[in-house]
Amino acid sequence: MLTLHVAEASPGTAVLVDGAHVAAVGPYDELAAAHPLARVRRWPGILTPGLLNPYGPELLEQTYHPDPREAEEFGTEPVTGERARALFRADPSRQGASARRGVQRLLAHGTVAVAGELRGRAAQDAVRRAGLAVGRRPAVLPGPASFSPVPLVLLPTLTAGTPARFAVFDVPDRAALVRRGASTCVATVVAGRLVYRRC
Repeated sequence: MLTLHVAEASPGTAVLVDGAHVAAVGPYDELAAAHPLARVRRWPGILTPGLLNPYGPELLEQTYHPDPREAEEFGTEPVTGERARALFRADPSRQGASARRGVQRLLAHGTVAVAGELRGRAAQDAVRRAGLAVGRRPAVLPGPASFSPVPLVLLPTLTAGTPARFAVFDVPDRAALVRRGASTCVATVVAGRLVYRRC
């Protein structure tokens, strides 16, 4: 089934998705007229190719992402440093669930690809199951590990035939995305599937 994604601040770059791939990119009016039976998903803000987060190992292997049921004991924010290492040493089974929750946080920030050498099976499996692409890590990292690193690393422009991998951010333009960061994500699509949608 064809799905046409359009964001209100970037109607000139609507994306028509067929299965796991981009069928076409162009002005919304033209794509809608050419494919009147396509399901339409309308979003606020801008549609972009999605982000590459260069901190795969730091966020998925060296950070513990607490289960919401553990909030009283660990809080709701990621646990890093020696405290995270101690949790993993005490109970290695925590790594798989933590990596899956970390991937969910990445998706909630418009991330469609990660970089950095993932050495643990748990993180590798979480990335593979989510369908995240694995890219090359920049020679110079943009500061401390973050779900919204500065500067943001956008993937190349979407074109027909490429994997349907993109994100939508509730901002008026790319300059505002740079200023406000990836926490403005409202939707993330990976392999043509809507894998994150902000309620």
